[in-house]
Amino acid sequence: MPMTRNETDHDAQVRALTELNRQYVRAIDQADTAWFEAHLSPDFMNMNPDGALLDRAQFIAQVGRGSMVRQLREQHVRIRLLGDFAFIHARTTFIRADGQPGGGCYTDVWRREGGRWACVSAHVNRG
Repeated sequence: MPMTRNETDHDAQVRALTELNRQYVRAIDQADTAWFEAHLSPDFMNMNPDGALLDRAQFIAQVGRGSMVRQLREQHVRIRLLGDFAFIHARTTFIRADGQPGGGCYTDVWRREGGRWACVSAHVNRG
């Protein structure tokens, strides 16, 4: 994303990560495996709410099967930029399979690789 005239590199990176985070949540909600193929680091790992640790291929396969929740939305997003790493913390809301509302939280870790951001780790909790 190009910087605007008064924007710092930090601001531009936070803006880019904000959009990547929005797209990540959308891709989960829509089972968009192509998005994850393009944006996950080769060494990506995901910790599911049940404690299962998935590698990149397992995670993409899980996404392809569709989510157990629908209308997944992010809230209260906080992005911490630390050099070539970024940590994204957020809460989620969703509708469970039984139609009841639910919520959770997640932390994603992103690394700048070759001038672009790639997600290297995700940890998801549901309440």
